Amino acid sequence: MKKKWNYRILALMLFMIPVSCTEEISFETADLESALVIEAIITDEDKQHEILLSRTYEFEADGPTPETGATVTVESSAGTIVFEETENGRYVSESSFAAVPNVDYQLKIRTSDGKAYNSNNTQLTKQTDIGALYAERVVDDIGNDGVSIFVDSFDPEGESQFYRFTYVETFKVIAPLWRLEDLIVIDPTWPECSVELVNKEEEKRVCFRTESSTEIVLGNTTSLNEDRLERFQVRRINRDDYRITHRYSVLVRQFVQSREAYTYYETLQEFSGQGSIFSQSQPGFFDGNIVSESNSEEKVVGFFEVSHVATQRVFFNFRDLIPEGPLPPYVSACTEFAPPRDLGHPTDACGSLIFGLLNGEIVYTRDNPVPETTEVGPYFVAQTVCGDCTQLGTNVIPEFWEK
Repeated sequence: MKKKWNYRILALMLFMIPVSCTEEISFETADLESALVIEAIITDEDKQHEILLSRTYEFEADGPTPETGATVTVESSAGTIVFEETENGRYVSESSFAAVPNVDYQLKIRTSDGKAYNSNNTQLTKQTDIGALYAERVVDDIGNDGVSIFVDSFDPEGESQFYRFTYVETFKVIAPLWRLEDLIVIDPTWPECSVELVNKEEEKRVCFRTESSTEIVLGNTTSLNEDRLERFQVRRINRDDYRITHRYSVLVRQFVQSREAYTYYETLQEFSGQGSIFSQSQPGFFDGNIVSESNSEEKVVGFFEVSHVATQRVFFNFRDLIPEGPLPPYVSACTEFAPPRDLGHPTDACGSLIFGLLNGEIVYTRDNPVPETTEVGPYFVAQTVCGDCTQLGTNVIPEFWEK
């Protein structure tokens, strides 16, 4: 069984009125109740773990409000793990650690206003690693061509059963209109409006962009004869997606979940798939495993999870999987144009070539053989992203990259 959903819906769960309510409601943000939102997972990876705290927010707001100034610890029989606030709302363990089996872990939070929150005692889940991670070209049932990322996983003891997947993808970007020269402004004032071609000092043709998944894939094997995921699709990429134009890599993380954690995330998926949380079918607020110490009725959004995690990475080139047809289109059409350098008297102003260069909106692509006028400039240019890949990523090759 497979579930996909957008992970960043916590802020939309806010208002979760009682399940018994069946009348359509009119939402007013003035009635918004502030609820603590907790994103907390520790794993058996030896690293500094992090916990995110924020508050629910109105629809018209830019995003969640970080919960600052809290005291955050994880208690276990091995001792207390202290988390310090490294930036607003982000709490990182003071030292590296890895969760170990058969130990109870409990998250404890005390906010700056003195309110305390505790999680249930939680233990590390069963260790089950990724058996295989691979990419294949797949044409779906309605004819959509693309690449699917599959996982095979198997627990012969049948104790894992519940899985959650995230991924981080990194891909090569090549600027199609990159040139060795840069066009720079020497004098931006009329009547000079002067520019000059100079050699680039930085590599801006080939870059690497990294993106983390915003949706989470849930899978379980409870309806199967054995605890085996086979050809389980974690990621689907359309044939025309620029991410796979050249070389692509994805790092997949498989979390083994408890039944309670899986149920919580599954409920979130169902909640986010209703179209409107203020429809006539109200799902009601659903509890995680974190509660207020002083007020059991207080709404707390989040789940403290202790999970085994396994990772694998796969690489492929576009032509490895799709040998025929055109490459996917670039993120921009990259249309060249020749804006005027000088608008001429009586405007006493430089043209859009000068202003475009000064604002970083355009890059040089080639000389214009047509004589310069107040309508046509001496150089062809294009949108900056067409000649400068650093608009999309970094020109530093990742340490893990394989050619």
